[in-house]
Formats: sequence, structure tokens, C-alpha cells
Amino acid sequence: MTIGTGSRPEPDETVLVIDDEPTLRMLMGEVLEDAGYRVLEAPDGNAGLTILQSAARIDLLITDVRLPGILNGREVAKAARVARPTLPVLFITGYAEITAIAEGRLEAGMQVLTKPFTIDALGLKIRQIIAG
Repeated sequence: MTIGTGSRPEPDETVLVIDDEPTLRMLMGEVLEDAGYRVLEAPDGNAGLTILQSAARIDLLITDVRLPGILNGREVAKAARVARPTLPVLFITGYAEITAIAEGRLEAGMQVLTKPFTIDALGLKIRQIIAG
């Protein structure tokens, strides 16, 4: 599987994927790696925040809106923006949750992709976000 036919990522372009569904997280990771991205993965908001607060290069945060534990995806993104104010964020969410996100109004550099989505849709959205 590959994502789109767009340009290849820059060397070391890194995407952090936070999702509590291991299969989806693994699939996104494999697809992103096949497309040339470096991928970091976390199963919940706390683990994701630890990575975000490290010195690791992160060019894009992809996070499920609903995450187990103390921090949901929006809270992780908000905390990430403290240390990385320009970090692009792609929220992954079920259709029913999109209204809640829209009501909270997304900040600049934040976008939403609703489940279910195709690999091509994911790839296109990632390229659009990282390319600016």
C-alpha cells in the first residue's frame, strides 16, 4: 500500500501517530513509512505527550480525538502547541464526533479526517498539511 502519487517527504520528515486502536495505528504507521516518512507511535495521550515534549523532530501530529486515559486528542494537541506552536495537527475522528470538534473551532494548522477514510485520502491530507 502506498499513499497517493504526490512528492516524497523530505529526509527525516516525522509523523507522530497517536491512536488507541493498535491495528489502525500500525496500519497508518506502515503506510506512512512506505511513503518515506519516519513514524513515531503512541497508544494514548500521555505517551504521545511524552514524545511531543522530547527533542524528537515531529513535522505532523496525527491523533484520534477520543483517547483513553487523562488526555484526549484535543488536549494533547493543545499541550503540544505550548512547546511546538506551529506544529500541524490532523485529528482522526468518527463522523459523530466531528460536530464537537467544529464547535470547538480548530486553530490554524489543525484539520480533521473522518473515519472511515481511504489510504489515498490520508496521504493527500498529510501532504497538504506538511506542504503548508
